[in-house]
Amino acid sequence: MRVSRDQAAQNRARIVQIAGQQFREKGFDGIGVADVMKSAGLTHGGFYGHFDSKDDLIAEACEAAMALSVRKWTSLSEESPDNALSAIAKSYLTGDAHGEGKMSSCMMAALAPDIARRGGPVRSRFTEGTKALLDILINAVTGNTKAKQREKAIAVMAGLVGTVVLSHAVDDPEFAKEINRIGEAAFGRETE
Repeated sequence: MRVSRDQAAQNRARIVQIAGQQFREKGFDGIGVADVMKSAGLTHGGFYGHFDSKDDLIAEACEAAMALSVRKWTSLSEESPDNALSAIAKSYLTGDAHGEGKMSSCMMAALAPDIARRGGPVRSRFTEGTKALLDILINAVTGNTKAKQREKAIAVMAGLVGTVVLSHAVDDPEFAKEINRIGEAAFGRETE
């Protein structure tokens, strides 16, 4: 039975969303196309009606996850224009994005090493998403020049991502909370 264009688009979006979650939880090589499709309630054979390859799906899942982060950071910046950096750091380190584990974690923290080993569209889309997030942080920090703001924003981004990577790696929940709390204090406020 053929599905409508709307249903096909909904199926594709569901595949991308589920793949993004499963990739963040298990890594790109830890989950296969058949498992993604099963989780989406679709057949393995239907995959190639939506994507040319697993790398095509990975690239789209990266782009979708990064776009979601961009929307969230933009919203936080708009809701707290005078305190955007703090709002972003607090949400990133203590909000629901990391409280539920790796499946809902940031693409940068969960998969940057895997992405570094990929080429082409996967890295390209990740790079574009990272730059979009950086632009939001540039506007959230102060500095005498745009170059100084950019330097601070890159340091903040690296610190936030590193905090999440470290807190996910330890097996002591209280220690993980401490890492996040200290990361929020260090990277969620302006320093000179």
